[in-house]
Amino acid sequence: MRTDAGNVLVTGGAGYIGSHTCKALAAAGYTPVALDNLVYGHRWAVRWGPLEFTDLADRAAVERVLRQRAIRSVIHFAAYAYVGESMSDPGKYFRNNVANTLNLLDAMRAVGVGRIVFSSTCATYGVPDAVPIAEDHPQRPVNPYGESKLFIERALHWHGAAHGLRWMALRYFNAAGADPDGEIGEDHDPETHLIPLAIATALGRRAELQVMGTDYPTPDGTAIRDYIHVTDLADAHVRALRHLEAAGASGALNLGTGRGHSVREVVATVERVSGRKVHARNAPRRPGDPPALVAAPGRARELLGWEPRCSGLETIVQTACRWHSAHVPGADVRAAA
Repeated sequence: MRTDAGNVLVTGGAGYIGSHTCKALAAAGYTPVALDNLVYGHRWAVRWGPLEFTDLADRAAVERVLRQRAIRSVIHFAAYAYVGESMSDPGKYFRNNVANTLNLLDAMRAVGVGRIVFSSTCATYGVPDAVPIAEDHPQRPVNPYGESKLFIERALHWHGAAHGLRWMALRYFNAAGADPDGEIGEDHDPETHLIPLAIATALGRRAELQVMGTDYPTPDGTAIRDYIHVTDLADAHVRALRHLEAAGASGALNLGTGRGHSVREVVATVERVSGRKVHARNAPRRPGDPPALVAAPGRARELLGWEPRCSGLETIVQTACRWHSAHVPGADVRAAA
């Protein structure tokens, strides 16, 4: 039986990970209120609660939403997240990811909302000294995107010390896959993530896939990443929120599987699952990309009881293939249903 666990503001709730988290929140008894400016999000992805068409740059509007919707907690996804773009336009990333988050924190304090789960990233670690990466690894970002997320982690710490804010920063590795029920999935413009690009190439929607870097110090020369299914990420956010509600300690956690896959491994899996060839072309490394990022995920297991259940590479690619095969990028899913 569904119980009312209260209203949760989900910034970026019309986006990829935000919309999957809204679904998980609704299943757990919460009412997710998606706050999104729809620059990258989609109206069709908001299905499990109301949409507030608002920008975090407008602090007064954010404060009004918090009050009128009787928000108890916040899950904060809204951010720009293109590593390459952050290298060429760092100011855009600091204005949006840092300044707008400070607006959100100020609005929360004004209204008396004292809990936040923050969407952080493994990009805060930079080039790791060794893998897998534990939470106490030095944080030395190599791109402005990672730097902007690290700044907010530090801001959360100091807001906790000064104002009693209770927070969790979830440093996830490579989000991938799609809702197993097929209701929502990944639809970015531009798309920069490997798995949807490989699938689009297999489906004939792209002429070729660029393999960005083949001279990394890895077994096959391509970059290695720890892929985590978006449904598992959503589950972790709900668990982190419950942890804070139960007076659990604030802190940062990695979300990953502990296993990395190279670009070539991913391409081979897409070919096997789709039954189609992925035409690939070698290209130079992308600026700001470390050779390997793999999580040490044990702390999330211990603190939240969280286990990735859908994050085998085969399952990730299968769910993503089903979504992309049925969904035309940019289309309104509900209109087509």
